[in-house]
Formats: sequence, structure tokens, C-alpha cells
Amino acid sequence: MIVKYLTKSFYTNLLIVLSIYVLDRISKIYVIYINEQITRSNIFESNFLNITLVWNRGIAFGLFSFNEIFFYNLLTIIIACIIFIIAIIASKNVGFSRYFLFMIIGGAIGNLHDRIFSSAVPDFIDFHIGSFHWFIFNVSDIFITLGIIGMIILEMTSNKANV
Repeated sequence: MIVKYLTKSFYTNLLIVLSIYVLDRISKIYVIYINEQITRSNIFESNFLNITLVWNRGIAFGLFSFNEIFFYNLLTIIIACIIFIIAIIASKNVGFSRYFLFMIIGGAIGNLHDRIFSSAVPDFIDFHIGSFHWFIFNVSDIFITLGIIGMIILEMTSNKANV
């Protein structure tokens, strides 16, 4: 029964998700390792980019951070359910929208892994212009954002008959 789902498309989708997950894990492990080796707060500093490790207990960009363990666990369960729903939607889609959804899933699984095993997500990419700093983020956040932007562009450019 399950063998009929093991198609070339399945392996391509799995490769997308696993590649994003592995790239995210490697980057986070490396930054955490480097952070433990140095004594200053910034791992790398330049005019527009800093690499600074911060632990995010909320969702995207530190929103909804909770110190309460019940709410943190509830949020983690909700995120896991959303990933599952997006996976079902992605498996029924075709074309680019499927790949954008799998980019979102790959990034979300990377961050979910950290929420479960570290009780926080390590963020470390800090873009800034002068003293204005954008939210600190990680590789998973990049793929989640690219997937969402891709889905928005597809929706805006698709030729719908009922516009």
C-alpha cells in the first residue's frame, strides 16, 4: 500500500525538505560551536551583517515568546500540527506551489527540532544598516520566508477565472 507513494516526486520532495533541514542543522551547530569558543557576544561583525547567537523561545522573529512552559509546549504542538497540515496541502498541489510549500516545511521542521530538543531556536543572522537592526533570524527562517513570498507571488500572478 505505501509503496505506491514512493515515486520520483516523493523522493524529490523529500530531498528538498531534508536538504533544507540539514543545511539549517549544520549552520546552527557551527554557530553554537563557534559561540562557545569565543568570549565576545558577536561572532562576526561588519557594516551590514553581524553573526550573533540569540535563543528565540517564540515563533518567527521572536514573536509570542513565553516564559510559561505550558504555553511554550502548546505553541510547539500547534506548530507541529501546522507542519502536518501544510504537508498534506503540499502533497495535493502541483507545480511551483508544491516546492514553495516544501521549502516552508523544511524550514519549519528545522526550527521545530530546536524547539523540541533545545527548548528554543538559535537565531544568529543580524542584518543592519547603521543602528537599525532587522530581526535576528536563521537559515530555516530564510527558507520559510522564501516559500511564503513564492506562494504570494504565485497567487498574485496566477490567472484566476473568478477575479
